[in-house]
Amino acid sequence: MERAQLEAALRRGLGGFESLAGWTRLTGGASRETYRIEAVVDGRQRFLALRRAPGDGASAVGEGSSIALEAALIAAARRAGVEGPDVRMSLIPEDGLGAGFLMDWISGETIGSRIVRRPEFAGVRSKMARACGEILAHLHAVDIETEELSGALPHMTPEEAVCRTLTSYRELDSPQPMIEFTARWLLEHLPKENRTTLVHGDFRCGNFIVDPGEGILAVLDWELAHVGDPMRDLGWLCTRSWRFGVNELPVGGFGQYQDLFEGYEAVSGYRVDPVSVRFWEVFGSFWWSVGCLQMAQSYRTGAETSLERPAIGRRSSECQIDCANMLIPGPVTPPSATSRTLSATSLPGTHELLRSVRDFLRHEIGSDQNERNVFLARVGANSLDTVMRELLHGAAARDEEARGLEGILGHRGELEDMRRDLCRRIADRSIAIDDSALKGLLRSSVLAQCMIDQPSYPGVVEALAQTNAA
Repeated sequence: MERAQLEAALRRGLGGFESLAGWTRLTGGASRETYRIEAVVDGRQRFLALRRAPGDGASAVGEGSSIALEAALIAAARRAGVEGPDVRMSLIPEDGLGAGFLMDWISGETIGSRIVRRPEFAGVRSKMARACGEILAHLHAVDIETEELSGALPHMTPEEAVCRTLTSYRELDSPQPMIEFTARWLLEHLPKENRTTLVHGDFRCGNFIVDPGEGILAVLDWELAHVGDPMRDLGWLCTRSWRFGVNELPVGGFGQYQDLFEGYEAVSGYRVDPVSVRFWEVFGSFWWSVGCLQMAQSYRTGAETSLERPAIGRRSSECQIDCANMLIPGPVTPPSATSRTLSATSLPGTHELLRSVRDFLRHEIGSDQNERNVFLARVGANSLDTVMRELLHGAAARDEEARGLEGILGHRGELEDMRRDLCRRIADRSIAIDDSALKGLLRSSVLAQCMIDQPSYPGVVEALAQTNAA
């Protein structure tokens, strides 16, 4: 983003703008960019937030609203009683900055892991689940028939949501049997639609601004807004990826289902259906497992070359182990331990070279004063950790998976082809969804992959705990 372009845009659209002091890209936002802008406006130093996307601002995850519509939704939600910032201006093509809008800066914390763990948030955490229920009740009451919103939002039934996600996944040509299994389960357990409302689509810890004393001050990131089943927002808030390691507190890593439901019912007057919420919780892991793969695909095609994209792609296995734990719980065979030697010479081995770069990123670049560089250095170091585990354990994990696939399919071939064959059989129902060999293979292979990608992920811990308790 060029300084001259940003200054010209602010001078055009922001009343009272005098000068630009600087800007910082924030660490969050895998799909769209958010910047903190420091400017002098009407003689006073002010902070503002710029929400920006390359090109026309279409969602990078394959569904949802444009960034221009996101600005309109923030304003509409404010009118309905949902806290948030005032939108000050929108970018236009002549600005040369892509699509986006400028809004007031609201001070507070947005990093989910800090909100669910840091002691200064302990006082508000106990109230946040109920507060989220109340906020969602107001959000679901937004008038979607206004001039700005009428006809602008996509409509999705539960079945359409599953099928669209499944189509997006299959277009990637990345056969993942656990994703196919979850899609089949979802299509066989579709909830009944009692009403349709505005749905935020990404209402979760990490998309709130939270103050340690006042609680939730704003709801952000409306790019996935649509019209559909309001229970989707409740289920997504409870999706395990967004508990930030605090798995025992199912609502965002900070609260309990009962408090969320009570807050929603008190304001909306509608009873929450826990079965529907569970459906959407499973869907959340399914949807994000595909979303992670889409992030990786955008890197492969060159559409987005960020260091984050391939790293996020490997997080698909976290979502898949969450699906396995919810849909096919029980004992699982952990991957066999390996002790592979990566170098047979006196020269530094592959593992040592990778470790040296990882440590440089984590301990040298990771101590940089630039917040964005610190974040990317951590991402890079974590990616190298994954590569080292892949080199040590990947071959054995793939061999075990191939043997399991051979037992089910009755033939041996390339691993990718065998996975594709199993996906086809799950999809066309030529294999029973409760087949014990199928469920055992899915649990063990997904566990093995997740132990390579992120061995400390709570889903891995849960799967191993179920095995030890058996």
